[in-house]
Amino acid sequence: MNTFGRVDLPQDQADALRRAVRLEWITIGFTSVTIVLVALVVGNSQAMKTAWIEDMLSLIPQIAFLVALIFVRRRPTRRFPYGLHRTMGIGHLVAGVALLAVGGSLAAESVIGLLAAEHPTIGTVVVFGTAVWLGWFMIGVMAVIVVGPLIYAPAKSRLAPLLHNKVLFADADMAKADWTTNAASIVGVLGIGIGWWWLDGAAALFISAGILWDGVKNTRTAVRDLMDQRARSVDDREPHPLIEEIIAALSRVSWIREAGVRVRDEGQVFHVEAFVVPRTKRVSVRRLTAATEAIVALDWKVQDVSLIVVAKLPDEAER
Repeated sequence: MNTFGRVDLPQDQADALRRAVRLEWITIGFTSVTIVLVALVVGNSQAMKTAWIEDMLSLIPQIAFLVALIFVRRRPTRRFPYGLHRTMGIGHLVAGVALLAVGGSLAAESVIGLLAAEHPTIGTVVVFGTAVWLGWFMIGVMAVIVVGPLIYAPAKSRLAPLLHNKVLFADADMAKADWTTNAASIVGVLGIGIGWWWLDGAAALFISAGILWDGVKNTRTAVRDLMDQRARSVDDREPHPLIEEIIAALSRVSWIREAGVRVRDEGQVFHVEAFVVPRTKRVSVRRLTAATEAIVALDWKVQDVSLIVVAKLPDEAER
């Protein structure tokens, strides 16, 4: 649990990883119970059916994280000289594509239902000899199950940057939005109850649009990372600050006139190609080793460093 490939995790990251694994297992257990509860009361509401499917889809990031973790901990080999860190990115892509495909299908189904003016109905159930509208049970279940995500989503959000794990961040981001899904499904059920049949279809469309947007965001981020875009922050909003730190560290080395880097994200760790223009014609191995070690010491995420002496920096290198 304390190793990613050839990188030994600092204590803070090792502790964060253990908490993240524990949270993912807790989330899987909670979501499994949620799926069963919603299945018992789903009825004919399109909004409830869509929310139920979303609950099942929400298991994908958690499973992807736990499965990928088995591989990223393995050390590099001759067959996989860079390690197996890309499996985390593959898991991210699988989750994104699943959300994209199912979200699109559900959105189309919701639109068709609205255009066809389908009027869903919610019946009654007998409880202790009394007929009770099933919609009250639907509302009750959706109101209760939102408590879980409100607890574990913020915890995952705090852990994701510590581990630089975009799958964990996506999982937390989806969990934060669960309350909107539950609220929309409640609105849909109440709409059926007061005779506004279209509210159910509109709520289903709102929920499926959220699933679709999650799929777009995560698929886009995963594909770009697998295509070796420059390393970015865990929320994908900006270039990772470590890039500037590496350039600054190299600029402080006396024998280096100019420095540039290319940094790619391999899934939780970085591969760094550092290009340096020396002030002299000859550079000793000792100096190259010291500069390399200075880069490695900056951050635990630096998995591999290639320090290359050049006469001119490549155009695409960050300066």
